[in-house]
Amino acid sequence: MSDLERYYRLLELEAGATLEEVNQAYKDLAFVWHPDRIPKDNLRLQQKAQKKLQELNEACEKLRSVKAKYQTTAKGMSDTTQTPPEKTYTQPKPNPDLSGKDFSRANLKGRDLSGRNLSYANLSGANLSDTFMHKVNLRGANLSEANLFRANLLLSDLREANLRFTNLIGADLSGADLRGADLTGARVRSGDRLLVKLMGANLTGAIMPDGKIYE
Repeated sequence: MSDLERYYRLLELEAGATLEEVNQAYKDLAFVWHPDRIPKDNLRLQQKAQKKLQELNEACEKLRSVKAKYQTTAKGMSDTTQTPPEKTYTQPKPNPDLSGKDFSRANLKGRDLSGRNLSYANLSGANLSDTFMHKVNLRGANLSEANLFRANLLLSDLREANLRFTNLIGADLSGADLRGADLTGARVRSGDRLLVKLMGANLTGAIMPDGKIYE
């Protein structure tokens, strides 16, 4: 079995699945296997879940990388066939720098913003539900009253971000840097149950939903 076949199988997908299917499968399985859903005193299952989550992360990243290269190659070939032979076609690179941009009240549901620089961007009131934001830079960004329901923010940079009254129910903030972030009034619980994944997140100096500073 090739590595590519193994990645599809890990995500319980058929070979050739679309990027959207890969992202959705990852979100579903990461939710099922997240260690926060397993009793802390069950070390065997905790270790199994952590290993499974690492495998899912690797599979998703590899498949996303392969599909990005394929789409770039396919686009280049298509444009080249329409270009006179004496001209060369250069595939433009996507611009990941969206720092300081105004996306207030924007509907970005389900978008893939992984690796983008959104530092100090205005995302207040934006719909970011089900958005894939792995390793995104949101330092100093305004996310007040934004909807981050089930958003994937693995390893994201949220230092000094404004998350006041943000809906974080179902969001995955595992490994995220939340130092100095303001989460005053953010929705993170249903009753006494915490519904945000914060495994490995750095919360030093963050203002928690109840107004207390995390030390």
